[in-house]
Amino acid sequence: MDLRRSSILLLIIALLSPRTLSMRYELKSSKTKCIGEEIHENAMSIGKYFIVNPNEDHHPLPDSHKIIVKVMPPQGKNLHEADNVEAGQFSFTAYENGSYVACITAIDYKPETTLTIDFDWKTGVHSKEWTNVAKKSQVDMMEYQVKTLMDTVISIHEEMYYLRER
Repeated sequence: MDLRRSSILLLIIALLSPRTLSMRYELKSSKTKCIGEEIHENAMSIGKYFIVNPNEDHHPLPDSHKIIVKVMPPQGKNLHEADNVEAGQFSFTAYENGSYVACITAIDYKPETTLTIDFDWKTGVHSKEWTNVAKKSQVDMMEYQVKTLMDTVISIHEEMYYLRER
């Protein structure tokens, strides 16, 4: 019985663990970095990205600091595409199970430069900005916590069905 409890506890911890991919990395001119995330059907996903300004005195970014961003589903056309940008964001609801991929390419520039990219990708219950919801609707703290817990329960329920189907 202890093994069963341990297994259930481990499953709950795995389901409640954050589904947030946040990173900062360097990318040289004309190089591409792709990041994949396993997302199940009907899960909400949001992301944001920007080039970290190397000028500490807040001057505008140089012309060499531009990127191309594409977010692709397992099959089909791109969900998000941005060319020659310094920053941006994307959001979508997955229409199928599978690995969704975000690729960021630094534009080709001579002399070669190295960009620092900040990338944040959230899926499922973690994609909802609950603090903004609470501020906008002026709900009291208890209602805010109940909404958060309810969304977590729904996410766990959907994840259990997804795992059962796999």
